[in-house]
Amino acid sequence: MTRRPVVGGDQQARAGSRDGAATRRRVEPFTAVAPRPARDPQAREVPGCSCLQLFSQWLPDDMAWDYFNRLRNAHPWPDNRYEMGGRRFTLPRLQTWHADAGVVYSYSNNLLQTRPWTPLLTALRRAVELQLQQDFNAVLVNYYRHGDDHVGWHSDDEIELGPQPVVASLTLGARRAFSYRRKRDVVRSDPTTEAATGSVDLHNGDLLLMQPEFQHHWQHAVLPAQGCDGRINLTFRAVLRKFTP
Repeated sequence: MTRRPVVGGDQQARAGSRDGAATRRRVEPFTAVAPRPARDPQAREVPGCSCLQLFSQWLPDDMAWDYFNRLRNAHPWPDNRYEMGGRRFTLPRLQTWHADAGVVYSYSNNLLQTRPWTPLLTALRRAVELQLQQDFNAVLVNYYRHGDDHVGWHSDDEIELGPQPVVASLTLGARRAFSYRRKRDVVRSDPTTEAATGSVDLHNGDLLLMQPEFQHHWQHAVLPAQGCDGRINLTFRAVLRKFTP
């Protein structure tokens, strides 16, 4: 029987608001604790998209907020820029990439700088792997500082992820809508397939599993939204070793 893992560490005093917007305090070093069984989580199929499985409140609310504040205050967030078609852009969010030694990954022809795993990210990775019975060797960490920060329509279907990409998405912090729509070429190639769109709200501590079919047939996005507080999203991935140096 699969049980819900819980990861833990020192508690951080939060100030001003839950996302720590008012005052930043010193973050105590995180000490990883081995995941321990808790109550069984119940995964549910996201309406309109059978290849999305949602574990609501997978992490307890207070624990997830604690991890959000630790990452927000102590994570080495760069001022991200990337290049596409010979032009340089600034990402509408902050982002870091962490992976096992030798694992490389790129999107939009931009090679991401690989950083080592931190104790907190390692503990969360192990907990997600235990829950899903799936190995991951990398995580993309996105910090949406406010409602203007976003990511546009895309699929995580890069060749480095292989023909059957499994992606696990963990939400820490404020609620944001995860939007999805069927790919246009899928609809055009099969007259019996309807053009479908939808969205699901991802709350603090929610874990979303994207099955391989999702990247093949769907696009997803986190669109701009007014009045949103900070959210950190961790997407765990398995990069094929044959694409590493």
